[in-house]
Amino acid sequence: MSTVEPVRLAERQASRERGRRAVAADLARARAALDEAADLTTAAERYLATQAAALRVAAVVLAVPARPAPGARPRNAWRLLAEVAPELAEWAAFYAATEHRRDALRGGATGLVSAREADDLLRDTEEFLALVEHAVAPPGPAAHRPRRGTT
Repeated sequence: MSTVEPVRLAERQASRERGRRAVAADLARARAALDEAADLTTAAERYLATQAAALRVAAVVLAVPARPAPGARPRNAWRLLAEVAPELAEWAAFYAATEHRRDALRGGATGLVSAREADDLLRDTEEFLALVEHAVAPPGPAAHRPRRGTT
């Protein structure tokens, strides 16, 4: 028994460490997607790329507490986010309300978003990412990177 306990403890610690590294990597990918969105020139491109980055941020939150049951139907990420993390329900509702524009832009519609609307969505998503980073990021100096223009 004394040799089994330390092995199990070591396995749990290694699993937690892998989880922390995975969360940090997912957050870094979300940040990179948001940075790429900021560099796009048209409002429609920026808006769509920011929407995609916001979904990456939501995916980080959704991956932490639960995995979908085998065979479960795909669900809307924003509805699921509101269920899994009620403290983020307002953010989920905000992004859900923007889906119709995203879908129309993907369908080729033009003139639906102004540069200001795209930039506002980008700033809002930076705030959303910072909130999620603070909530789920592993502790340490690389856990959070300052937002664009704040250094």
